[in-house]
Amino acid sequence: MIVVPDSEWTTYSRFKSSMKRKLASRARVVSSPIVTRWQQLHARGGAAGLRSVRVGCVTDLCASMGSRLIHSPGNTSVTPQVLKKVSMKTVVILSSSHAAAVLKRSGNRRAEREKKEKCPSQLPVVQEVGYSISENGDVKVCENTNCNWKGCREWTQDEFRAATTMKPPIPLEPEVRLHITGLRNDYYLNILDWSLENLIAVAVGPAAHIWNGATLQAVESIDLNSSSKYISSLAWINEGTCLAVGTSGGEVQLWDIETRKRLRNMFGHLSVVGALSWNHYILSSGSRLGSIHHHDVRVAQHHVGTLCQNKQSICSLKWSLTNQLLASGSSDGILNIWPSDPGVKLQSQPLKTIPHSSAVKAMNWCPWQSKVLATGGGMKDGILRVWDINREKIIQSAATDSQICSLLWLPQTSEMMTGQGLPGNQMKIWKYPMLINSSELYGHKGRVLHMALSPDQKMLFSVAADGIACLWKCYEPGGERAQQQDFF
Repeated sequence: MIVVPDSEWTTYSRFKSSMKRKLASRARVVSSPIVTRWQQLHARGGAAGLRSVRVGCVTDLCASMGSRLIHSPGNTSVTPQVLKKVSMKTVVILSSSHAAAVLKRSGNRRAEREKKEKCPSQLPVVQEVGYSISENGDVKVCENTNCNWKGCREWTQDEFRAATTMKPPIPLEPEVRLHITGLRNDYYLNILDWSLENLIAVAVGPAAHIWNGATLQAVESIDLNSSSKYISSLAWINEGTCLAVGTSGGEVQLWDIETRKRLRNMFGHLSVVGALSWNHYILSSGSRLGSIHHHDVRVAQHHVGTLCQNKQSICSLKWSLTNQLLASGSSDGILNIWPSDPGVKLQSQPLKTIPHSSAVKAMNWCPWQSKVLATGGGMKDGILRVWDINREKIIQSAATDSQICSLLWLPQTSEMMTGQGLPGNQMKIWKYPMLINSSELYGHKGRVLHMALSPDQKMLFSVAADGIACLWKCYEPGGERAQQQDFF
């Protein structure tokens, strides 16, 4: 029997103090849901921690060091201190014994690469595809890596990527990328529209900027000339260049863009006008107090009808393509379908009332099925639904796992696109009618609040809460067109 002296026994307190000293001396490991416990244990062996490198460096690293490469699950790379995304899908993590050497080599490569690379949406590329963009104080083209815009400083120029299960119908990078200063991050506003005359309008505070959709050449800008009011909604008339503008003061204004003159100012609302929709010469407007007004813009007494929706904020209004039905969505999750009677009174009841569990802001009628309506749920819902309005039944639905901020139909490919909020802030493409998520486009730092489709249905304009606007090509003329299916 071996007797151990008392001085050599390790007490629990001594053992605990020893473990604390060892843990304190180790290098810190990034704390993130993306970093697994297994990765943290492997990262602590080196003073430099984890480091992401591009896939193109894998061959050189294997040949020079012979170290074992470990592919981490997921599409997001992890760095020792700041979590950053990269455009590559495969992330390579080096074993800790070679971390210091790899950091030095990758740092040199990055320095050389940054000298050569420019932002993907740089102006020469824009000019190559035929766009000539006029800049002003609020809107600027992203030109180079020295851009002082917050999004570019955070490396968003390398984040245009797609996670696909099928061949993506939209290119992975936008044709043009714009910085918009002063854009309001408000889920309940509708401040983007693309007219049949190929004019794009975006509201920024009290002003609205208009571009030619073919060249992105600035056409005109209108201004409320008010420091207390802002434009809360926009809608182009179907025939001509008249732009309807809803304001935070409850006014509805009509502007002639060709002459840059305000045609008339229509009063009646007592709160923010967050939604507008045209039915020929009848303009419907919805306010945050829950009232919907019908305006006949041809006559002096413009206010010809009123609808009331439970005193809750109206955040979406859409007339059907046949102009027979008006759909309205509110912040309390109520979707109402109203008849096409501009002379209705306050006591009028909707034809259909469909409750949702969250606000109904993302909403659009199907272009080729007149009684089919798609809605997207808000923060507490996040479900994409396609409704048969006649039967008040869901044709198909799909969970998006995030807030749906905007929604469009893509007639050329029989698909739908949703603009999402946190955590991904991506644009999802859905095959219709089965609602299969065929691809996802990442590029915005903030939720994709607004989307608009060009008159020829080949281009898409997206605006997000991060102040970035992107022009995407969503259909190639030579591509295969999907067959549209009817349920009725």
